[in-house]
Amino acid sequence: MKVVLLNSSDLNGGASRAAYRLHQGLIGIGINSQMLVQIQESNDSTVISPQNKIGKELSKLRPRFSRLPLKLYPNRKTSEYSSSWLPDRIAAKVKKLAPDVINLHFICESYLQIRTIASLKKPLIWTLHDMWAFTGGCHYNQNCDRYINSCGTCPQLGSDRNLDLSRWQWQSKAKYWKNLDFTIITPSRWLAKEAQASSLFKSTRVEVIPTALDINKYKPTNRQIAREQLNLPQDKHLVLFGAVNGTSNHRKGFHLLLPALQSLSKSGWSDRLELVIFGSSQPLNPPEFGFKSCYLGKFNDDVSLALLYAAVDVFIAPSIQDNLPNTVMEALACGTPCVAFNIGGMPDMIEHLRNGYLAQPFEIEDLAQGIAWVLEDKERRQKLCDRARKKVEQEFTLELQAHRYASLYTSILKEYNSNF
Repeated sequence: MKVVLLNSSDLNGGASRAAYRLHQGLIGIGINSQMLVQIQESNDSTVISPQNKIGKELSKLRPRFSRLPLKLYPNRKTSEYSSSWLPDRIAAKVKKLAPDVINLHFICESYLQIRTIASLKKPLIWTLHDMWAFTGGCHYNQNCDRYINSCGTCPQLGSDRNLDLSRWQWQSKAKYWKNLDFTIITPSRWLAKEAQASSLFKSTRVEVIPTALDINKYKPTNRQIAREQLNLPQDKHLVLFGAVNGTSNHRKGFHLLLPALQSLSKSGWSDRLELVIFGSSQPLNPPEFGFKSCYLGKFNDDVSLALLYAAVDVFIAPSIQDNLPNTVMEALACGTPCVAFNIGGMPDMIEHLRNGYLAQPFEIEDLAQGIAWVLEDKERRQKLCDRARKKVEQEFTLELQAHRYASLYTSILKEYNSNF
């Protein structure tokens, strides 16, 4: 069986990293897997991308061109929104690879046109990493329920017209995907429910298979040694927050974390805590948390990132909407308890009071209490650390999820072939 994964990149972004890990996992269990991407970050020969100079430059420019329609909406929010209108040559490339099964992943960033998906004449599995596939263009609906019907008058576009870009994209998806026999995979139970509630996928088969992690790369390390290598203090409780551009992305909840940390500072933790932030550089005017903070910028390799998770005492993920964030899974694998709001895919990973703390959405004081609860009892925290690692070992290993995908591919391919 030959499988081709389609994804805009192999390593750039959380969804891309998740897709690439699955690709590696499939190869690891003996599946003939290739990954077709627009922009390649790795030097993996099983990942296929434009090789000539012109092709590479055009691939880098495509995301910029794809955002041109958004300029028609000057009042739009600075949120994640993708249009999909640029022509592509993906169908011809896929045909040349002659796969038995096609597994779509994150195909935004102008990688794949909506109509192209309908021309891929093979069994189609689509792993959703957010809500884009069944909305008019937003990646997270942010409490808007228009996608349940047909989008239009999009609040994220700041649109007051029913026939706007969101309606056009939704109609395009409805038109071209109407007769396609998709199988949808969602990493979280929350996203499965959202997909099944949508007008586009309400009659589509939806399976839940979590994203996976190489637990040989993400694993507990001696905390003292990890801190020495990262030049972090040994005498403080270290609180970690991280996401790509996390301090400026409203969905990642930094605006809720800030007052929670300020509350902790006022309640007697100011001399005992230090905040560590990765994924963002220190701003010109950093906020006042009430205790010292350290901005580490972006981490581009698994080894350094795993070392960072192992060095801290707790990881905070204050997202207001999220699927199954890699950061939480990575932290748990490194034996680090996590604190988050009880939203999205967080309860799929965080077991309240067992390997972390799930605060009531979006109660700042409960978030602060959760951080304090994890830190205040050393013996209890060690139990949380042990359970964090065990949770990932039992449910999120690369081998386990690769086998689940392989089993699904096999059954879908068998059904597909029996119809011809």
